[in-house]
Amino acid sequence: MKKLVLTALAVSAISAPISAGELKIGVSMAAFDDNFLTTLRYGIEAAAESEKAFVQIEDGKNDVGAQLNQIQNFIALGVDAIIVNPVDTDATISISDDAQAAGIPLIYVNRQPINVKQLPDNQAFVASNELESGTFQTEEVCRLLGGKGKIVVMMGELSNQAALQRTKDIHDVIKRPECNGLEVVAEQTALWSRTKGNDLMTNWISAGIEFDAVISNNDEMAIGAIQALKASGRSMDSVVVAGIDATSDALASMKAGDLDVTVFQNAAGQGRGAVTAAIMLAQGKEVEQKVWIPFELVTPKNLAKYMAN
Repeated sequence: MKKLVLTALAVSAISAPISAGELKIGVSMAAFDDNFLTTLRYGIEAAAESEKAFVQIEDGKNDVGAQLNQIQNFIALGVDAIIVNPVDTDATISISDDAQAAGIPLIYVNRQPINVKQLPDNQAFVASNELESGTFQTEEVCRLLGGKGKIVVMMGELSNQAALQRTKDIHDVIKRPECNGLEVVAEQTALWSRTKGNDLMTNWISAGIEFDAVISNNDEMAIGAIQALKASGRSMDSVVVAGIDATSDALASMKAGDLDVTVFQNAAGQGRGAVTAAIMLAQGKEVEQKVWIPFELVTPKNLAKYMAN
């Protein structure tokens, strides 16, 4: 049975429902300088504007301490709800405790909190199910390689639940009978970064590591890997490269024939979902505690659909 979130009935019983236009929502993003998170942030802004709710969005700058201070500031300001895209999912227990103590509804977006199974009743999580993301991309890589070949894996930040789950997805798929000819020959974090993805791939090439495919936890690292591969003179026809997010840069790379696989994560949809949940909780309404926005596999065959969007 799905757990439902319900704000204090006593409050709603003695006061008239709050209109969305009266609500103030504090939003703390892990970072502003990330392509996917920028799209997510724009989705939050657009959804809030549509609902006429006020949002104050802060840049966590990938600093846990800064993000915790932002949460405390939102609480001190008396916002009606808080939306958080966590810098470090290990810090979410503290964030949840602070919001619960203040009686302010809290919505995590995109990055799963470590305490997702024990969230208080006025807190929710809006994202895409990471059991699908790495699974979709690796299944397609397996198909393209005919179930055999050497792969290198670029991981996101190791403190991030999505990076851990997407990497686990990769290993789970290659255990299947039809894919067990795939072998991981190198696996390392590049911190979600295009620059670090380029550096990591350059190091692997310099070390003489041989591989048939690159499976990256996100598009930015995959694009960095492509840059390094092309700089080394390797033909992109000789290697399969897979990412996740279907960012505009990734779609352009696929159109150019460089990126072979990505997985669309609906950042704008997650943003809308988070704002909707925040408004409903602030109004004392019921919300599912986990709201999933589906992932979608993107390949050259269906690329036009996503380029159009």
